[in-house]
Amino acid sequence: MVRTFCTNQIRNTEELSGSVWSFVPESGEHAGTSYSVVVPTVWENLPEFASYRGRGCFRRKFYGEGNVRLVCKGISHTAEIYLDGRLLGKHYNAYTPFSLLARRIPSGEHELKIIVDNRFSENSALHIPNDYMTYGGINRGIVLEHLKKAYIEYLHVEVGKAGKNGWKVLLTTKINGISDSSERYTLRLQADPLFTDEIAIDLEANESRIVQKEIYLENVSEWTPENPVLYKVRAILSDTEPMDDLIERFGFREIKVSGKYILLNGRSIRIKGFNRHEDHPMFGCAMPLQAIEQDIQIAMDLGANAIRTSHYPNDELFLDLCDEQGILVWEESHARGLKEYHMQNPYFQKQSEDCIREMVMNHKNHPCIFVWGILNECASETLYGRDCYTKQYRQLEELDRTRPRTSASNKHKNDICLDIPEIVSFNLYPEWYSDQNETAVDCIQDMMQWIRNNPVTRNKPFIVSEIGAGALYGYHTRTKDKWSEEYQCIALEHQLRAVLESAECCGVFIWQLTDVRISRERFENRPRTMNNKGIVDEYRRPKMSYEIVKDIFTSYDDYFETNL
Repeated sequence: MVRTFCTNQIRNTEELSGSVWSFVPESGEHAGTSYSVVVPTVWENLPEFASYRGRGCFRRKFYGEGNVRLVCKGISHTAEIYLDGRLLGKHYNAYTPFSLLARRIPSGEHELKIIVDNRFSENSALHIPNDYMTYGGINRGIVLEHLKKAYIEYLHVEVGKAGKNGWKVLLTTKINGISDSSERYTLRLQADPLFTDEIAIDLEANESRIVQKEIYLENVSEWTPENPVLYKVRAILSDTEPMDDLIERFGFREIKVSGKYILLNGRSIRIKGFNRHEDHPMFGCAMPLQAIEQDIQIAMDLGANAIRTSHYPNDELFLDLCDEQGILVWEESHARGLKEYHMQNPYFQKQSEDCIREMVMNHKNHPCIFVWGILNECASETLYGRDCYTKQYRQLEELDRTRPRTSASNKHKNDICLDIPEIVSFNLYPEWYSDQNETAVDCIQDMMQWIRNNPVTRNKPFIVSEIGAGALYGYHTRTKDKWSEEYQCIALEHQLRAVLESAECCGVFIWQLTDVRISRERFENRPRTMNNKGIVDEYRRPKMSYEIVKDIFTSYDDYFETNL
């Protein structure tokens, strides 16, 4: 399953996920042994490979002929894809989708082989030993599309307010011809009951064309967290008869920044959110729909209205569910804790550009996404780092001008990149990592005062992008020691009230929703080799802080009272 709704009615699609594949590791004591696995999966789910770093081969057969397109939602982290023994393509990054086209394959049975590599090396600038686990496998859905002589690659929908009651809609459709002759097509765009339009298109042999259509609409229902109304738009490509289609969803909502506020359809939103990793003790990062939905329900029960996809683009199933349930999403590209020398890796710029492009081009229709993020806790205090931040912010702006940009910084007053994004975001851990004599109130007030006195940041919204404290599930002490559930309650209450009581801050993302597995290579000194700051543990069992957080979040309104 790759989406929560049907995206094609004409195009012939074959779901390869949810079926049995063979998996063969290339190294170690079990090298060459074949295992039957159901994709999506990560090999760490197999007892023999709980800590395996290396290469593995996934195989599956299918029947088909003509033009086929393989759509992969995520393979962790480096993939080589072969069709009938011939290299079809390569991809890097576990957390972004990609597609590969094979033309004019003969009729009959074909073998798909995917070689997956989850090793850390100089060739991998973004997947490094980190505060989360890098798994190995086909971690998201995978689909085979059987195409004709042209197909619709994407259908993007941009909306913006136009006047008091109107909305401007810009539809951008990319059509790829895979015929060796010139052809004439008709593109039909329809969103019942809003509009229908037809456009004639002439394509030369193997030509691609981007078609844009602007429409003005009135009397539509807006997408809001309280009432997340979604519309469907369908593009149909025809010659003498319909031959391809693509269905997308969108919502009428507008995100703007006005001074120190973030406006959702003109109202100043207060962010009450969680950072969330794609991680589960039963599934690793290959989380099925039911497990993703459980996480969203936990966050909503806690009174949250937002989730940050720390520290990489998420499975589109998660975004679909957030669209449907009115959860705001901070989605960010893949990078965490990179020092300057990491960012000087010769692969860093290209791999970062690819990640940002694949994230935005595949996810920009989701109304739940209210901000794009980059480079969590990276070298924003250095001149070289600033150059990297500038390039990535510029790329985001070129790809999508409808959303603000930000980056979660732990450089704080030493950050030299705060002038570039529209939103300032700091990761703060008072009463946990910082001086124990500094209270959460002192820390938060000091940062807010500095932000409002700094001419670069004083007129920008401010978000506390991370805050929290660790606790080991079931560990209790009378003296409320660190790592006890009692201490986590105390620290979180101090932190959250200090942030949410201030009108100078747009909101907060708690670190984090659940306990998660981390890289043994770097963080083995952490208890259980896990990040234990979850409000629930890895099995989703609530800690004592659950009720504290719920009480605080539900006591604050989702909007600020302003006269904007």
